[in-house]
Amino acid sequence: MKQVDKEAYQFECYVGLDRWSSYYYQLREILAQKPGSVLEVGAGDRVVGNYLKDHSIAYTSADIAEDLSPDVVADVTALSFADNAFDLVCAFEVLEHLPFEKFEQALRELKRVSKRGIIISLPHFGPSIKLSFKIPFLPEVHFAFKIPYPRRHVFNGQHYWEIGKRGYPVSRVRNILEKYFLIEKEFVPFGNQYHHFFALHKK
Repeated sequence: MKQVDKEAYQFECYVGLDRWSSYYYQLREILAQKPGSVLEVGAGDRVVGNYLKDHSIAYTSADIAEDLSPDVVADVTALSFADNAFDLVCAFEVLEHLPFEKFEQALRELKRVSKRGIIISLPHFGPSIKLSFKIPFLPEVHFAFKIPYPRRHVFNGQHYWEIGKRGYPVSRVRNILEKYFLIEKEFVPFGNQYHHFFALHKK
């Protein structure tokens, strides 16, 4: 079911420094895999897709929301693509929009249509402590960690669950991911402590 209206992606209310940080890491992880073709589930505001197309990577967007004008209107739990159709499949801040009971079904579909790699990010709730310092002539140093604060999740019309909420520890999510993938990389960007990234490879 569509949850987010097109107007929600207006620059003033959607794009902040934290989201630009997330875009950087999305692109960094995608480009590191040197894909010839990429499927992004969740069209969003197309920042990532436009960059990829400008750099001669075959990009396809899929979204359940027709008003976002994706290349293909599709549900992540039933993607209308052939097996192994794309070198890389991405879903950034998408899977929390499904009930947790459908998480594995969505993962199976992402795995099915990818030749080798999948990159996802999920919201990770919890306060963070962040430290940053710079000494002249040396690289800037960043340090951050999240404080466990497992309060109960209440559906807000968009997110059915979030990592770090009661019943959804990151260990539970990892265990599910490892049923289908090898976790090649996992991180929370310093600039956006709310987004938890997983770079995955098909088993």
